[in-house]
Amino acid sequence: MKKKIVILGSTGSIGSTTIQIIKNNSKDFDVVALSTNKNVKKLYQQVNQIKVKNVIINDNKSFLKFKEKFNKKKIRVFKNHFDFKKILKKKVDYTMCAISGLDGLVPTLDAIKYSKTVGIANKESIICAWDLINKGLKKNKTRFIPVDSEHFSIWSLLRGNKTSDVKRIYITASGGPFLNYKLNKFKNIKISDALNHPNWVMGKKITIDSATMMNKVFEVIETNRIFDFDLKKISILTHEKSYLHAIVEYDFGLIKFLVHETDMRIPIFNSIYETKKKINNVKNLNLNNTNNLNLKRIDLKKFPVIKILNNYPKKNTLFDTVLISINDTLVNLFLDRKISFLEISKNLTNFCKINEFQKYKKISPKSTDEIYKLSKYVSLKIRSKCI
Repeated sequence: MKKKIVILGSTGSIGSTTIQIIKNNSKDFDVVALSTNKNVKKLYQQVNQIKVKNVIINDNKSFLKFKEKFNKKKIRVFKNHFDFKKILKKKVDYTMCAISGLDGLVPTLDAIKYSKTVGIANKESIICAWDLINKGLKKNKTRFIPVDSEHFSIWSLLRGNKTSDVKRIYITASGGPFLNYKLNKFKNIKISDALNHPNWVMGKKITIDSATMMNKVFEVIETNRIFDFDLKKISILTHEKSYLHAIVEYDFGLIKFLVHETDMRIPIFNSIYETKKKINNVKNLNLNNTNNLNLKRIDLKKFPVIKILNNYPKKNTLFDTVLISINDTLVNLFLDRKISFLEISKNLTNFCKINEFQKYKKISPKSTDEIYKLSKYVSLKIRSKCI
């Protein structure tokens, strides 16, 4: 029987990779719906590659402009993710939640209601609203598989074991383009330098986060939320080659490593098939490349944002939204040439200490509206301080 699947954010990096997997294994899937914000050109290319029943175009202008074009192909077109209930009569087997940023939060919560299993590749949703997501998963009896390579690796390493048996979890960091930079060169870093990741091809936002190491701060918080594991027992190690994605050390003496090629098709494919099918068309890892993993502690002088994890809230609070929003705003200001690369980390660590923001460490999120309003407020405040 074919697996009924939905891909939210199908035109982004993760979504496009998922489309590629479906295209190569088309006999296994019944694609119920794809969605985009306004990259309709790419969405149209995708519906020509695979059979699709429904599409969602979230941007209203794009929806009105291209609706008829899809209708001519006998594909139903909807204008936002609130139309899930019109599209789905019963739960689909799997939904890939790959809409980037906080824009993906409400669609992810809706997807949980209408899916047997969700794969979530959205850091912001998990960090800012884990309590809401977890509540939805339990209420709707929906399974969750993390798609990010580090968290999929941890999920895989923990299968068959209890988190209570875990002594420590390590996630690895490539170090981005500046791992081996001398500290005195950081003041001259250009946008093109920061976007030149040595191992991964990603969107601009996450590539800059990798360059500052802020992505690892987020991944530690995600690990805490997803696996309910003590923040103090989660460590980051640099691993320049990016083959090793996670390490789980157990109380009974075993240490498990998970390695795979730097290809997101591997965690995505296995989140869908759950290791029940052979993967094709990916490069096999040359085990000789693992002879020298060269694991090291992070240089906090180069990457001071890691210190944000000191005394960070152990549970989901509105401070998570504050942190995400400050970082998003600073990264956008850097890409707009309003601040320097060094100012991202400097401002981030300083703004997180503002008393007005610190109070949110004691407040749990109660709704998505609360999260969105706070995010907008923080973003405006940070922009006013920087420009």
